[in-house]
Amino acid sequence: MKILAKDKFISKLDRLTNPPKELYYEGDIDLLTMPKVAVVGSRKASVYTKECVARLCASLKNHNVCVVSGGALGVDIAAHKAAMPLTIGVFATGLDTFYPSSNAKFIKEIYDKGLALSEYSPGSPAIGYKFLERNRIVVALSQALVVAQADLKSGSMQSARLAGELGVPVFVLPQRMGESEGTNMLLAKGKAKLINDFDEFSSQFGLCLNKTPAQNDDILEFCKDFVSLEKALAKFGDKIYEYELEGLVEIINLKVKSKI
Repeated sequence: MKILAKDKFISKLDRLTNPPKELYYEGDIDLLTMPKVAVVGSRKASVYTKECVARLCASLKNHNVCVVSGGALGVDIAAHKAAMPLTIGVFATGLDTFYPSSNAKFIKEIYDKGLALSEYSPGSPAIGYKFLERNRIVVALSQALVVAQADLKSGSMQSARLAGELGVPVFVLPQRMGESEGTNMLLAKGKAKLINDFDEFSSQFGLCLNKTPAQNDDILEFCKDFVSLEKALAKFGDKIYEYELEGLVEIINLKVKSKI
């Protein structure tokens, strides 16, 4: 691991009253020059939330926007996976430690293909307060904060509070009552805006890089009118879900239709 020159990061974090004295890194530091959106949320995120996060972060990647998160279970790792390689992981341990260990394989992929940052020297263990310190870097690096799912008392809500103090706009996903009391409260009190169109949201921060697909694309041609999801999967397998993440098809009521 290497130490990032202070002039490479301090301007990105100058809105913090307590910026890190140094940052260790592994990976592609050019990601720091890109537009960045932070995506955070519950470690015990619902299947619905993780699916929404995957679609959102795939859209951000497609608009050449880098996704920043904390490498934790649940929302964080779903965000990193969908955005790879345009993703920055900010960690609360030294970069010689993969935490949580269950995410070790994918955290290593962030090191290799994305960018990993930590203000903690090698050998620093995971301690509770460090995760809150980590959160301030995640927020301050970013042009916006998305809180995907959160309990009222959680690190994600602390991140939302910090974002308000720093002037970073906060966004949330639509959630049912009782399943994400923190984000619903932010929305109710006017402290966050709702994301109801992923591509529209992403376009605020970057330009869409998708080229018009070839006219003879078999999947798009097959799905030009609504077809059953079962038939589409039987013919093309998981490519259907990849096309959905890329915004090329939509899946509604177990039917698939081309969007282009």
